[in-house]
Amino acid sequence: MSGTGGTPYAPHTDSETAAMLSAIGVDGEESLFDIPAAVAFDGEFGIEPRSERDIRAECSRMFARNDDLVEFLGRGHYGHYVPSVVDHLADRAEFLTSYTQYQPEVSQGFLQALFEYQSMLVELTGLPVANCSMYDAATALGEAATLADRVRSTSGDVVLVPDHLREGKRAVLSNYCAGAELTVESYPMADGNADVEALADRAGDDVVMVYAESPTVRGCVEERLAEIGDVAADADALFTLGSDPVSLSVLQEPASVGADVVVGEAGALGLPTAYGMGLGLFACRDEFLRQVPGRLVGAGEDAAGDRAFTLTLQTREQHIRKERATSNICTNQAWVALRAAIHAATLGPDGLVDLANDCVRGAESLADRLGDVQGAAAPVHDRHHVREFVVRVDQPAVAIAEDLEAEGFAVHPIGEHLLQVCVTDLNAERTDGLVAAFEEVI
Repeated sequence: MSGTGGTPYAPHTDSETAAMLSAIGVDGEESLFDIPAAVAFDGEFGIEPRSERDIRAECSRMFARNDDLVEFLGRGHYGHYVPSVVDHLADRAEFLTSYTQYQPEVSQGFLQALFEYQSMLVELTGLPVANCSMYDAATALGEAATLADRVRSTSGDVVLVPDHLREGKRAVLSNYCAGAELTVESYPMADGNADVEALADRAGDDVVMVYAESPTVRGCVEERLAEIGDVAADADALFTLGSDPVSLSVLQEPASVGADVVVGEAGALGLPTAYGMGLGLFACRDEFLRQVPGRLVGAGEDAAGDRAFTLTLQTREQHIRKERATSNICTNQAWVALRAAIHAATLGPDGLVDLANDCVRGAESLADRLGDVQGAAAPVHDRHHVREFVVRVDQPAVAIAEDLEAEGFAVHPIGEHLLQVCVTDLNAERTDGLVAAFEEVI
């Protein structure tokens, strides 16, 4: 069919288009749009045509203006070495060009990969249900709060979160809660971990969900998770635990400490540090199966009796009646979840544990070295740490961070005299330089 105005993609003949325009009383398609002249396309883009070589050279010059810093940054965004096999497999055309896997007849490969991703999260969390990905950790936390509001049997509208919760994550959670008429409140911390006694004093019938993290945003391993779970259970509140798949390979299994839901950033696997691009994990107990946001991939049998995979649950409003939807999440991170699954499978169980242990040992070693620098003390919190820790400095933290940046290193200032440092396998070989820079600037 020919398209109107030379557009070959509109499935109408010229006569059909003319009949529709006549029926609504306009002369042409342009009459259907009110585009201000200032932004209307005048036929020229104003971009000088250049060769591919010239454009690549210009981009190279532009990128060269970026600061070349060694990042010791964390606080929820973690970079680990991504094996090249992840790119080689995930960049195959059938994965890159695939849309949501609605048609199982042509999507078996991708559906199986997502099923394996879910299965890995089930093993790591001990919870029997995991969806095939969320946007990021913050939106997964927001979805956990609205799930808690739906499933909790008694009244309550307060979501309790750690006082140290990262500001951006709390802002997303508050946005979710505002729509559900929930209130977000904080409970205090004690030496980097939850003040469980203060939490118990605050938790009551008005609490719908208790959220804790391990590791915390400051890298501390939460030591009293089971007690936090008991506090939530006593208040008839949902216990949601935040973590990541690398940490989960060596820390307490969430199901064993009473977690009802586990959320977090699964992009610690399969993704370079993106500071904005994420992959949210979401796992929960069986009784919340029908309340899981997003999608679930399930395994069954086809007509020939062979194992087959399909999207078994899609509870967003695009698929079912809006009043029955659990979420307005519009997509998922299928390709990113694929990358995480390939990365995890490449490492294997032993490799994942080795990576996590390196994160523990690396943080401990670097904290000891920085703590020996005159004018600095580390780690501030007397806890076990994963990847990151806090350093107290005698001088203003912002000034120290700026001086370290001038030396080529990036760290987080998080208080008047507090810096946060994160070490992984990607920057571990640069720790000597960081320690030397600390000694120089302090």
